[in-house]
Amino acid sequence: MTINLEVPKKFEQLVEQAHAAAAEFFRPNSRKYDQAEHTYPKELDMLAALLDGLSASGGGTGAGGVRRGGKKEEKPGNRNGSNLQLLLGTMEMCWGDVGLLLSMPRQGLGNAAIASVANDEQLERYKGKWAAMAITEPDTGSDSGAIRTTAVKDGDYYVLNGEKIYVTSGERADCVVVWATLDRTLGKAAIKSFVVDRGTPGFELIRLEHKLGIRASDTAHFRLENVRVHKDNLLGSPDINTEQGFAGVMQTFDNTRPLVAAMAIGVARASLEETRRILEEAGVVIDYDRPAQTQSAAAATFLQLEADWEAAYLLALEAAWMADNRKPNSLQASMAKAKAGRSGSDITLRCVELTGSLGYSENSLLEKWARDSKILDIFEGTQQIQQLIVARRLLGKSSSELK
Repeated sequence: MTINLEVPKKFEQLVEQAHAAAAEFFRPNSRKYDQAEHTYPKELDMLAALLDGLSASGGGTGAGGVRRGGKKEEKPGNRNGSNLQLLLGTMEMCWGDVGLLLSMPRQGLGNAAIASVANDEQLERYKGKWAAMAITEPDTGSDSGAIRTTAVKDGDYYVLNGEKIYVTSGERADCVVVWATLDRTLGKAAIKSFVVDRGTPGFELIRLEHKLGIRASDTAHFRLENVRVHKDNLLGSPDINTEQGFAGVMQTFDNTRPLVAAMAIGVARASLEETRRILEEAGVVIDYDRPAQTQSAAAATFLQLEADWEAAYLLALEAAWMADNRKPNSLQASMAKAKAGRSGSDITLRCVELTGSLGYSENSLLEKWARDSKILDIFEGTQQIQQLIVARRLLGKSSSELK
C-alpha cells in the first residue's frame, strides 16, 4: 500500500498563500505584537478579508467552515476535504506566528463549535461573526464535565449564571460559545453550549490575562449574571440524553484538537528550521546518510527532534483525514493533540538549548516560540487529559470506570 504525503494539488494554492501571509506579515510583526500585549493587530483585518474571500469562492475555509466529512451522497472513496485543508493552512500560518493566527477575526474556536453542531438557521445567523469559546472555570480546571455555570429554562429563554476564564479572543469576538449545565445532578449529559452575543446584559468582561506566550491574542475572564439567552441560541439538541452523555458538545473537540496539534507542529517546524540555520553557520554538519550516534551531539539531537516532529505531523494528518472521510476520530484527535502538544514544547525548548545565547536572546524568535508553544500542550485539553482519553478509547472504558 502506497501513502502519498504530498500536499494535495487542490490545496497547493491555499498552502502557498498561507505561507506567504506567514512570511510577509506574521513573522516580521511577531516580536512587535508580542511586546505590545493586548494590542489588536489591525493589519489582520486585511488578511481576514482574504480568507473570507477564499471561503466564499470555495478555495479555502477558516475555522468557521469546518464540518464533518462531505455530503452523504458523494461518491465513495478517499476524500481530502476542509479539515485537512484547514490543518495544512494552520501549520503554515503558525510557522509565522501562532498568537497572530489566534487573533484572526472570525477564525475562533467558537466558530469551529458553531460549525460542528449548529443547525442551518444558526449557521446562517452567525455567518461572518467572530465567535470565541468559553469552557474553563475557576473551580473546574481540566475537567470540563464539572462545569458549574448553570442554564435555567425560563419560557423562550435560558438564564445563565457563572464565571468563565481563559477565553481566547474573548474581548474582540462578536459572540462567545458558553458551556453551561441544565442540571448539575445529571452530570456531563446535561452540559450544553449556548451562543451569547457580546453586549448581552449581565455578560461582563472582568479582565484580560497577562500571559507567558501568544501575547498577541487576548485572553478574557467573564462573569455571567442572569444572562438571558434565547432558546434558539442553544447549539444542538436541548434534550438531556444520559445515554449519549457528553458526546454532543465534545464533538467540537474532535475537530479542534487536530487544529491545536497543527499549531504546535507549525511552531516546532519554525524552530527546527531556524536551529538548523544557526547550527550550519556554526559548522555543525547534519548528515542523513549516517547513524545519529556517529555524528556530533548537536546533530544527533537535531535528528531526534526532527523524528519527533514527523510523528506528530503524521498523527495530525490522520485525524484530519478521518474527519473528512466521516470516520470517528476522537481517539486520533486526542493522540494527535497529545503528541504534538508535548513534542512542540519539547522541540522548541531543546532548540533554545542547542543554540545557546542566540536562542535565549530576543535577537531571534526561538525564545518566543518556546514561550508560545507551551499553551498548545495545555488548552483544548491538557496533556494528561488527552492521555486519559486515549487510554479510555483503547481499553474500552467509560469516564466513570477510568478516571
